[in-house]
Amino acid sequence: MYEFDWSTIVPNLPYLINGMIITLKITAIAVVFGIIWGTLLAVMRLSRFKLVSWFAKLYVNLFRSVPLVMVLLWFYLVVPSFLQQVLGISPKTDIRLISAMVAFALFEAAYYSEIIRAGILSIAGGQGKAALALGMTQWQAMQLIILPQAFRAMVPLLLTQGIVLFQDTSLVYVLSLADFFRTADTIGINNGTEIEMVLFAGAVYFVISLSASLLVSYLKKKRTV
Repeated sequence: MYEFDWSTIVPNLPYLINGMIITLKITAIAVVFGIIWGTLLAVMRLSRFKLVSWFAKLYVNLFRSVPLVMVLLWFYLVVPSFLQQVLGISPKTDIRLISAMVAFALFEAAYYSEIIRAGILSIAGGQGKAALALGMTQWQAMQLIILPQAFRAMVPLLLTQGIVLFQDTSLVYVLSLADFFRTADTIGINNGTEIEMVLFAGAVYFVISLSASLLVSYLKKKRTV
């Protein structure tokens, strides 16, 4: 019978913490820029200008139709070459973390865009018309009247997507980036405790994701009270 050995966890906590920091960095950057770019895409998708609307629709459908791991590999191969040519960065410079952040941000923006577009459409159309009647431009009405209300309604959904994003960061494993999951796996391989370290990593992801999910549930209940 297999005997579990958890003794390698504590001595390697500094490495695991560094890996978690990388995971959280990717998550935070992807959430912030994903929401910003997703908001612009949502507004563009609702634009009266067909070319702008088509571009946003094409972007969203493209990124929602390909696996995330494929997007990561695309940007891992494209972004370094682009930065080397445009900014003159040395080919020896490790920019895997930047590539991962860019890939996650652009990929998640497509999903945030659909959440935000649904939030915008949930706001009564009469409010936008009233803002225009008061002399506001369409952008002012969107920025000052519609978006603030839409975002208040969308907070639970945005947080839920953030949880999914946090879980998906483990896919940077394919880039050999030392995030939390790969660090745990590497420690396990080096110490002959791969099963224990993978189980430990899964438990950490579970605790963090469950805690965030409980927060989302609390916010939903608070909004309905």
